[in-house]
Amino acid sequence: MKKPLFASISLPNPIPHPHPAEQFQTSSRSHPHKMGTASKVLSMVFRVGEIICGAIVAGILGQYLHVLDDANVDANNRIVYAISIAGISIFFALLLTPPVKYSFWAFGLDFALFVCWMVAFGLLVNVSSPMVYPSPMHLDMISYSNQQSQLTGSKGCSSTWYWRSWGYYWDGWWVNVPINSATQTLVGTAACSYWRTGNAFSFIGGWCWFANGLIVSLHTLLIDC
Repeated sequence: MKKPLFASISLPNPIPHPHPAEQFQTSSRSHPHKMGTASKVLSMVFRVGEIICGAIVAGILGQYLHVLDDANVDANNRIVYAISIAGISIFFALLLTPPVKYSFWAFGLDFALFVCWMVAFGLLVNVSSPMVYPSPMHLDMISYSNQQSQLTGSKGCSSTWYWRSWGYYWDGWWVNVPINSATQTLVGTAACSYWRTGNAFSFIGGWCWFANGLIVSLHTLLIDC
């Protein structure tokens, strides 16, 4: 007796198809979050900007501190803070410049240094310095608070602090002219460009750190959505 034809034919086992959710999870595990080429290039550009800005601020403020050291004068704490942030920024920017994985996930550090730079900028544009008056007679005419400090504020290079500290020491007036004999007319604003450059790059450098943090944050947000 012959067997039916279909009895000798074995049907293949059906291939199981994963659930769409499982398929998505598998794809996510095999393709982890990666920064795109454009994001890497932008991040490196901002890292270079961070290095340049930090180096300019550190160089200008370092020269000022060097002159103060020669004159045996104590430096203002705000200047010391700003140059410290510049040095820290240069170190981390050099560390994070190579486009490796860890450098793109340091957005917490990016935002922290952005805040530090904004604080430094605010302190620099409102830097204070002890006042020096020509004679004791003036001390009776001026309140104690005005004796302690003079903020540059909106006066910038026309402020008392500028010509009694930055301009006076930067241009070397301290070598031949006693501080009590220095005047705004004598000192002038020859070194004002250096002061303004330091302030400007402390502001620009801070926003470079913010931009790097924003790049990674937006990239993560878009992938997770």
